[in-house]
Amino acid sequence: MTPSNGLRLLPWAGPDDKPCYLSTDDAAGYLSRLADHAEDIQLETGAEFLDHALEVLADADSDPEELRLLATDLTEALRDTLRVATSRGHRLPSSAHPTRESPSS
Repeated sequence: MTPSNGLRLLPWAGPDDKPCYLSTDDAAGYLSRLADHAEDIQLETGAEFLDHALEVLADADSDPEELRLLATDLTEALRDTLRVATSRGHRLPSSAHPTRESPSS
């Protein structure tokens, strides 16, 4: 996906965990606002899982099952956060994407 093609990566996956895209020029349209809201919820959930992880990891008596569940939750939150970051990054104006220059010899 590139910003020039007008597709927006949505914050949810389709069948078989394939990415979903929205084609629209209206950033204030219903589906765009729904996607914005879903992204906000995903980021808030990730922050809550991070806070919970700090508590669980600080407790030396945390049992392996709790740690396994925490790892699963954090993995899902990280996947969602990366999808949001990718989607938002592609929607930045092209001037916001500095090109890398080769190191001079």
